[in-house]
Amino acid sequence: MSDIIKLLPDHVANQIAAGEVVQRPASVVKELLENAIDAGASQIKILVKDAGRTLVQVIDDGRGMSTTDARLSFERHATSKIKSADDLFALCTKGFRGEALASIAAVAHVELKTKTENEEVGTRIEIEGSTIKEQEVCATIKGTSIAVKNLFYNIPARRNFLKSDNVELRHVIDEFQRVALAHEGIGFVMYHNDNELFNLQRANKRQRIVSIFGAKTNEKLVPVVEETEIVEIDGFIIKPEFSKKTKGEQFFFVNDRFIKHPYLNHSVNAAFDGLLPDRSRASYFIYLKVDPKTIDINIHPTKTEVKFEDEHAIYNLLRAAVKHSLGQFNIAPILDFNRESNMDTPYSYKDKAVEVPRVEVDRNFNPFETVTSNGRSSHVATYEKKSSAGWETMYEGLDRRTTESSFSSLQIEDEPEGESLFVEHESKGFTENKQTDRDAANTYQIHNKYVVSAIKSGMLVIDQNRAHQRVLYEEFLRNITVKESVSQQLLFPLRLDYSSSELALFSSLKESLENTGFVLDFPEDGILEVSGIPASIQESEVSIVLEQLLSDVEQEVPNAGFSQTDVLAKSMAKSMAVKTGEKLDDLSREHLVNKLFACTEPTLSPFYKKTFITLTVDELDRKFNA
Repeated sequence: MSDIIKLLPDHVANQIAAGEVVQRPASVVKELLENAIDAGASQIKILVKDAGRTLVQVIDDGRGMSTTDARLSFERHATSKIKSADDLFALCTKGFRGEALASIAAVAHVELKTKTENEEVGTRIEIEGSTIKEQEVCATIKGTSIAVKNLFYNIPARRNFLKSDNVELRHVIDEFQRVALAHEGIGFVMYHNDNELFNLQRANKRQRIVSIFGAKTNEKLVPVVEETEIVEIDGFIIKPEFSKKTKGEQFFFVNDRFIKHPYLNHSVNAAFDGLLPDRSRASYFIYLKVDPKTIDINIHPTKTEVKFEDEHAIYNLLRAAVKHSLGQFNIAPILDFNRESNMDTPYSYKDKAVEVPRVEVDRNFNPFETVTSNGRSSHVATYEKKSSAGWETMYEGLDRRTTESSFSSLQIEDEPEGESLFVEHESKGFTENKQTDRDAANTYQIHNKYVVSAIKSGMLVIDQNRAHQRVLYEEFLRNITVKESVSQQLLFPLRLDYSSSELALFSSLKESLENTGFVLDFPEDGILEVSGIPASIQESEVSIVLEQLLSDVEQEVPNAGFSQTDVLAKSMAKSMAVKTGEKLDDLSREHLVNKLFACTEPTLSPFYKKTFITLTVDELDRKFNA
């Protein structure tokens, strides 16, 4: 039998490695930024076009590379970070495997320009699909510039799997923010399609967070500081009243490297127990410093997951540190029966100097002195005895008997009915092609979840949430397409705080949102002003709807057969639909059923779930006769 195991060619092995390391343009951004940081850069510029599909270029002022190093940097497992296996347990750099550049070069066109400080000229290398096309000397400044063009040009299936530009740009910005937050001592500038998105100067941690997420973030931050032999904890948590129902800002950094750690996330949430609004999530920026020998970061290709030597101790220390900050800054209530709460000194007074209180006394004051009509004072104390006459009048009429009850005209106020979910002027009937044998007069609600309607052959059981989602979904699609939405103007416009990346996303969705009834404006950095909302939404629900929209657009499915309009309509329908557990009056139930069967696809919700089921009389008979 002939041998069947063979060594893979280098270009095939690089493409396989690229499948793990380079998942999307954001992966390229992460790897190139980390290489620039390892090179000792103090200023980094990143240029992105078409959300990274066409170009991702990172320019730094770091040490640069010699001609030999520039050539070897594109070989697999070529690295300057480790020399032996023991070095894996004392890593203080970002990259160490030597796979990034080789993997990127296997699936893109790469151009590298680099020069060290001592050399007069630099090196330029051009690579296409792991093949070096050109290598020459060039005139360039100190540092390194890497341009990655036409990502996945030789893997069309992988390129088609990428999501829309809005979603891919969101991932690119996420990676950029994670790196920038972890290295506040480095300046970052980011451009997308020649538009400046970020210009971050060297600063401290608090200033870097504020510069990324907006000036309003400063008042939301609560410091967290704790230093132990096991771990050093630094960073900030967001006050509970500013928490979001979506994922929000949740950042963990270990030794200046962003990580995802559900166990530590549970620790922070445990510290917030009882303080967060319903279904809201804690937001935080937590920086951990541990001994590199006590963690293993080589357990995932993207290096975003780590394994701690003593996770349980770090869990408890982190929870205690967050609880301490919540109590220290009067965020969480403190219960102490042995301490008088009104004797507490506000935290803002901790550095205030002590002042001796001054008491002024009018020594000429005489409480018995009265002023006479001629203006002279008299020291005669007078006491007025109030007359007790007339006290009997207070009890007159109590012993009289009236033949007519005083409660004969008492009116009992009826309990107000719940607001109608739907407007009354809409048609109550079905369209002709949707007419069924349903008895229109009888609808009932079960457990505030299902609407039951009788038909001649049995009965319909309708899921009120899914049915309303279908109604709103088709309504929003129609409004966006026809551009004839109804908007209610707000007396006082809402001003909502968002990061620059979130505002950029709203800007791209502005036209579609206005076609659904929103009226949006961007008066200043970090502020979204809402002056008009759809007629079917309450003012208090605006922020919830917009936060849900951000989350849904971020998780948008690939472009095959889907559009931005579809995602927008689905997201708003999901947020604004009547919820399970909400009681509907007769008119609302009737209207929901009528509108559902007037839809083009009444049987399924926008998320392809059944909206109703039919139980026939025969099926009911079989259950009783079973």
